[in-house]
Amino acid sequence: MRIVDNVGLSRALQENNNVLPLFIFDSVILNELEKHDRRVDFIHQTLLHLKHSFEKQGSSILILYGDPVEILTSLHPKAVYTNHDYEPYGRQRDETIKETFARANIPFVSFKDQVIFEKDEIIKDDGSPYTMYTPYSKKWKTNLDISKIKIQKPNLSNLLRTPPLIFPTISEIGFEKTDIKFSLPKIDRNVLSNYSRNRDYPAQHGTSRLSVHLRFGTIGIRTLLGEALKHGDKFLNELIWRDFYQMILYHFPATHKSFKPKYDRIEWRNNILEFNLWCKGKTGYPIVDAGMRELNSTGFMHNRVRMITASFLTKHLLIDWRWGESYFAQKLLDFDLASNNGGWQWASGSGVDAAPYFRIFNPYLQTKKFDPENNYVKKWIPEFGSQDYPKPIVDHEMARRRALDVYKRALTE
Repeated sequence: MRIVDNVGLSRALQENNNVLPLFIFDSVILNELEKHDRRVDFIHQTLLHLKHSFEKQGSSILILYGDPVEILTSLHPKAVYTNHDYEPYGRQRDETIKETFARANIPFVSFKDQVIFEKDEIIKDDGSPYTMYTPYSKKWKTNLDISKIKIQKPNLSNLLRTPPLIFPTISEIGFEKTDIKFSLPKIDRNVLSNYSRNRDYPAQHGTSRLSVHLRFGTIGIRTLLGEALKHGDKFLNELIWRDFYQMILYHFPATHKSFKPKYDRIEWRNNILEFNLWCKGKTGYPIVDAGMRELNSTGFMHNRVRMITASFLTKHLLIDWRWGESYFAQKLLDFDLASNNGGWQWASGSGVDAAPYFRIFNPYLQTKKFDPENNYVKKWIPEFGSQDYPKPIVDHEMARRRALDVYKRALTE
């Protein structure tokens, strides 16, 4: 979703004349979404920006909606250039297109673009993938050669000269306008400089807020890496976590199962009433409720609060982590299957390099440490401190003991 630092686009323009940018709204994906999904609106607005950028070069971008295999086949291209997708559906789709085109001797070429290291580039000495972050990150840093990280500025003179192409409205692809407003990504160097100090405090402007731009590719990972290397390890480690989870997803694509199989023996309570109260931000635990209300209102949730809300759902309420993962997948603007699934399994204890099952976040202590003045809580819970705010739906100490018993019983059978 960008021109600069886009490997597939750059290579297409290096190797061909008359390159036409193409974006397909994949109906297989979009048919699963609500009609007022902010992410579709974000993509639509981003494409309009790209359209204007290409038109300044005397070209345009073709925007289509439907099944990508059928659309690409009908276009009869001489070659197709794209970037790697690591999610199971995307891999299957792209492989189908590649095989279809191979029978017609049409090249379908894909490149590493959205990560620094992928697939088998950072592996153990025995050739197997890492499942622990710390040794992975050490080798990641050892293998990093910044001199080989190139930010490519494509030669736009090889774009196809064409008049403006029809740009479908959002309603024409079956969706509605939302409250989201696209803006170009901005790197706040002051935030990055103070990232390690402020990143855990949700009331502060302490995080980059670039996750949605990384998710949809409106900023390149190599561009952000260059900035991260100037500002210490904490922010860099977040980018490494992102590579780590993409690598895990590639090697272990069965995301509906616990990475640690014995965790699928846990007897989840799965109380639908309590789940709905969690979704609405009405659990009576202010830091949890503030996070869920922020998510519902904006499509964003601070990372520290993501951990707290996920721990609360899986440990305090003993609700299957897949329920929470699915809800976040519906609501998060920056939803990314690899990171979302990895984060939820980390919180529940069932995933790679996860927190041990007996680590249960205390929402009261988390609030005292990271929102001591309740500024974040008050922002999202106007009735906080009044009779209108609900009582806790579960007692913390009782819930903690119950979770320990249920987890221990499942894991020691």
